[in-house]
Amino acid sequence: MEFKEIVQKRYATKSFDGKTVPQEKIDELFEIIRLSASSFNLQPWKIKVIHDKETKEKLAPASWNQPQIASCSHLLVFCADTNIKENIAKIDKMTGGNAKEYVKMMEDFEAKMPADKKLSWAQRQVYLAVGNAINGAKSLGFDSCPMEGFNPEEYAKILKLPKNLVPTTVVPVGYASDTPRPKMRFAKKEVFI
Repeated sequence: MEFKEIVQKRYATKSFDGKTVPQEKIDELFEIIRLSASSFNLQPWKIKVIHDKETKEKLAPASWNQPQIASCSHLLVFCADTNIKENIAKIDKMTGGNAKEYVKMMEDFEAKMPADKKLSWAQRQVYLAVGNAINGAKSLGFDSCPMEGFNPEEYAKILKLPKNLVPTTVVPVGYASDTPRPKMRFAKKEVFI
């Protein structure tokens, strides 16, 4: 499928048929997500992958019992990672210490941000990875539904996440059992000014 066709056909699936997406397809999706863009290439996210029925059922009430949670093949919980220093250290290590000026620039950027700004910044980065996830799923022949309709605090508690990982968006993936509605988007003249 051409990219234009992917974005035209992708939609927020409201229910899945419960069938499991083959692991090789999920692994392909993980690679598409892993290659997502991010500011400074810091990739300030972790993605908790849920595929067992029991955990999905525990998360359903914290998701207002929306059917996508229990009926999906895999539930991807995109968490903003506020431990930015750790990611800077990883980048420094990956470059073998040969990017000192770049690392210093990132360290200065991180040092100037209060905790709430770090979270806000990391959450904005998460959405870049979410874009790859939803379009990637469609390109691989299955469906998705980006969702903010959940209780992040309850998710963190149920999933026993450390404080630096803040659930930001959930993306159930699987095979749709619903029918997409016609795509409604604003006209170009209303978007491009």
